Amino acid sequence: MNDQQQRAAAKAFAAFWKDKGDEKQDAQNFWRSLLQTVFGMTHPETAVDFEYKVKNPDTDTTIFIDAYIRDTKVLVEQKGRNIDLKKGYRQSDGSVLTPFQQARRYAAFLPHNRNPRWIVVCNFKEFHIHNMNTPNAEPEIVRLEDLATCYHQLSFLVDSGNENIKREEELSIQAGEIVGKLYDALAKQYHDIDDPLTQRSLNVLCVRLVFCFYAEDANTFGKHLMFHDYMKQFDAKHFRSALIELFKVLDTKIENRDPYMDDDLAAFPYVNGGLFADEHIVIPQITDEIRTLILENASEKFDWSAISPTIFGAVFESTLNPETRRSGGMHYTSIENIHKVIDPLFLDDLKAEFREIAAIKTIKTRDEKLERFADKLSLLCFLDPAAGSGNFLTETYISLRRLENEALKLRLGNQIAFLADFAEHPIKVKISQFYGIEINDFAVTVAKAALWIAESQMKKETENILNSSIAFFPLETNATIIEGNALRLDWNEVVPKENLSYIMGNPPFVGQAMRTKEQADEMKIVFAPSKAGGKLDYVAGWFKKAADYMKGIRMEAAFVSSNSICQGESVNLLWEMLLSNGISINFAHTTFKWTSEAKDRAAVMCVIVGFSYQERNNKLLFSGEQYKSVEHINGYLQPAPNLFI
Repeated sequence: MNDQQQRAAAKAFAAFWKDKGDEKQDAQNFWRSLLQTVFGMTHPETAVDFEYKVKNPDTDTTIFIDAYIRDTKVLVEQKGRNIDLKKGYRQSDGSVLTPFQQARRYAAFLPHNRNPRWIVVCNFKEFHIHNMNTPNAEPEIVRLEDLATCYHQLSFLVDSGNENIKREEELSIQAGEIVGKLYDALAKQYHDIDDPLTQRSLNVLCVRLVFCFYAEDANTFGKHLMFHDYMKQFDAKHFRSALIELFKVLDTKIENRDPYMDDDLAAFPYVNGGLFADEHIVIPQITDEIRTLILENASEKFDWSAISPTIFGAVFESTLNPETRRSGGMHYTSIENIHKVIDPLFLDDLKAEFREIAAIKTIKTRDEKLERFADKLSLLCFLDPAAGSGNFLTETYISLRRLENEALKLRLGNQIAFLADFAEHPIKVKISQFYGIEINDFAVTVAKAALWIAESQMKKETENILNSSIAFFPLETNATIIEGNALRLDWNEVVPKENLSYIMGNPPFVGQAMRTKEQADEMKIVFAPSKAGGKLDYVAGWFKKAADYMKGIRMEAAFVSSNSICQGESVNLLWEMLLSNGISINFAHTTFKWTSEAKDRAAVMCVIVGFSYQERNNKLLFSGEQYKSVEHINGYLQPAPNLFI
């Protein structure tokens, strides 16, 4: 809906409900109608839990929350028209609570991963909006009679996107700052910090600690603050040996453990995946300062479960990479910019396919197609040959899993299903569908950890749909991210091209004049026997390598690049070669500013080019937020025939 349509819908809704409002009879119809007619929620019955049951463990009684919107974590406390929302009312236990205080009491009984982001108290005449980031602040109030002009103040009910991305971004940067302090404190304890083996030990130690912080906050270890509660019994002198023992336990199968170890240590799961496997990692002596940073700053005072693994992976790498630390700040590829690549490459088509299936009226036919759609998602494979900290792979995984969850919700409808009800596991998309090549060994470790965190978060979202717990450990699948030089490696050794669906990424921006001798040699190898590689920017090597790899296979690729490859002599050298050999440019973003958070880095003028040997009928040419459908895109990213000057 556009603004005019939404305003009209809000006005009609307010007029209909003007004199209605019985707490028991009208509450569910009121909220269903609001979400569907004003905010465009297609199936509120699949997204909202009405009369959501929670148990008060103190009294062993069942309490019913009026409504809980899962995706946006909104708890609704609905009252009748004659209830004063700011007045206290006596409860069954004798206490006097306002409706908001009553809602907060109910929220305390929810699982940790369902803690409300918003609490809305409503009496059919007014909406009192409580932002739970500032729970003691005065609520924002929207009156029903003003809804036509104020409806946007309730958009958080359905908009989990921009607000969540902004919050995840802020939390991820805060997490990076915590890790930076911990890194600096640990670095002082090593004897030879410049030694490569020492540097690797420090980096892997930080990744392991962050993984533990996340696992205890996300309850994947089995209990909230489990790592913290175990480690707090050790003083600084014994902290190091306790960490070494814990890491060994996390890498040992249950059946192979010492049967006489302490119960609190034995309670930790077997993680698998290799993160805790390397016994050559050196852990230095722990000071009181480091112990406090680990237990208080990083564990007690920060919730790692809400970070964005897409952003945090890159922030983490920036925080711990000496080169980027010297540059003056963290930098990362924003989620928005990642979607400029992956949306036109494949995600827009998948979403359109899902919408078509969702619109089918015959339930049996729709459900069969939804199951086949989930199977299709599970067969797609992706390669990022400049993986860095894995942010393109991680965001792609999250996007596919969210589509899979949407399909699962639609199939279930109002039914209550449990994991045991499924003939096969409902989660079919795996991180084993994702491949990467990255030259930096630390970035490889970070990328794998970011994907594990993303997998954990998405399993939690599936748990909410199924009302069932899904075991996270031991890790069953792993992304294949290879440490190596992408321009020297045979990509078929990473993943045979017959198994791959899409290539994407953000290869390094190094101008032709700034290349090292090694990089110049790599370009000669990639472009041989042509001498074009001697005059092109380093990023062009990935375009040529991808084109060679894709030959004879139905596959598409898209890369971010400095805009120089679509200007001047580069068009003759690169695109004449590729286009004359059958490559087609299927979509492109013309020049835009690709900014960095680092203080001494200038913004780079970039393009995005999507290409393959299969020519799309509908080619898209983007300019900022606008795009147009064109018949052809040439090497200058113009909607014109091929031309080489």
